[in-house]
Amino acid sequence: MTTRLSRTRQDLAEFLRHKRASVQPEDVGLPRSARRRTPGLRREEVATVAGIGLSWYTWLEQGRDIRVSAHLLDSVARALRMSPEERQHLYLLAQNRPPSAPADTWCEMPPLIRVLLDDLTQRPAFVMNLRWDVIGWNAAGDGLFGFSDYPKDQRNMLWMYFADERLSCRVQDWPRQAAQIVASFRRDYAAGHHRSDMQDLADHLQTASRTFRRLWRDHDVQGRCEGRRSFEMPDRGQVAFDHTTLIVDQDRHLRLVYYVAVAGCLQDTPRNGHALDLASD
Repeated sequence: MTTRLSRTRQDLAEFLRHKRASVQPEDVGLPRSARRRTPGLRREEVATVAGIGLSWYTWLEQGRDIRVSAHLLDSVARALRMSPEERQHLYLLAQNRPPSAPADTWCEMPPLIRVLLDDLTQRPAFVMNLRWDVIGWNAAGDGLFGFSDYPKDQRNMLWMYFADERLSCRVQDWPRQAAQIVASFRRDYAAGHHRSDMQDLADHLQTASRTFRRLWRDHDVQGRCEGRRSFEMPDRGQVAFDHTTLIVDQDRHLRLVYYVAVAGCLQDTPRNGHALDLASD
């Protein structure tokens, strides 16, 4: 164990020295002297730009066994103009863990994920962000949830479930399902609570839905929303689905929600003309 840690600290020292040599004074707003011999930045210049003590940075670059905080590592990463990948590498070397990904509510569909959705022709699927905005879906998902019937600013799974009875009235065992949904969103809210759009959503839902307001005040938290959910389908009756959530872009907090019918072997064409295959596996 000691040998492995020593090797990691040596890698950290070599990585920092390499990055320091690659950054020029003018890159960080410092003047370049005519008699400079050090390639890149000096240690004291890194410390000054990062706003940290010279001794602390020297010990870090020497690979000494010191405790480092996320704030100090981020200061060094900014001073050395590290890319996101280099910043992650710095954390892994210094703390043996990646940095926390910044919470974001990404609202654009990456092209490759759009292709993935289109390839899923027989099972309802959609992609949502950290705020639970639905930013993409396939034809079967539209047939089950009717995403295209909602304006863009209401195309949010929480809003559709709690502020519009068109969806919630079709969900069997709604009280239990509603509690699970809110408890699952609590986890995502905690990650992005500093964002005004996350807070606005929670505030609007508490105004629009007494059920959401009551469950939100319980402060229950659980992991990702998955399991079995049954819907009342027009002309088909009750259909049960198993559903799960897959991370498709961790950096952008994008998740694909995938439904598979477990009751019946039915196929029909909904009102929007998209084939919705409900065949169970």
